Amino acid sequence: MTKKLNSKQLRKTKPVGDEEKEIKRNPIYFVLDNVLDTYNIGSIFRLADAVSAEKIYICGDSEYPPSSRIHKAAVGTEEWVAWEHHDSTVKLVKKLKANGVFVVAVEQSPKSIDYSLLPSALKLPVALVVGHETNGVSKEILERSDLIVEIPMFGVNKSLNVWGSLAIVTYKIIESL
Repeated sequence: MTKKLNSKQLRKTKPVGDEEKEIKRNPIYFVLDNVLDTYNIGSIFRLADAVSAEKIYICGDSEYPPSSRIHKAAVGTEEWVAWEHHDSTVKLVKKLKANGVFVVAVEQSPKSIDYSLLPSALKLPVALVVGHETNGVSKEILERSDLIVEIPMFGVNKSLNVWGSLAIVTYKIIESL
């Protein structure tokens, strides 16, 4: 697809026919494990569009489209990116793994590796899991992940915003494609 839309156009434009299916997608899935902030969810739609991710899975008690708050942050990209809502992140991750998807949690953990080492350990297709803004990725998902990566923090703040962390890790993967 050669069409490029600015934010004003995106807010008012929806795909026509199978237009969104014509976009060449990267073998990357985003899994939102109880992400509650609609700004994060909308920003993740923008990120998914920017990197041409295959799909977003919104799990748990997260809000999902149609939502005016998600739409505001997504600037209409929720119309262009495939997504599904699932009640259970655990069931979804089991299904993805059964279909050969490599699951990477983005979380601080004693088992995590530095995100910069990700390309050498990566297998595609890949699902990147991010979690609740306060509680992070659930323990059940961390236990089922093939790999856990984290972004080093050098200041007083312990962590980055959910969508920001996902963006850093995703672009690291894009570099290796």
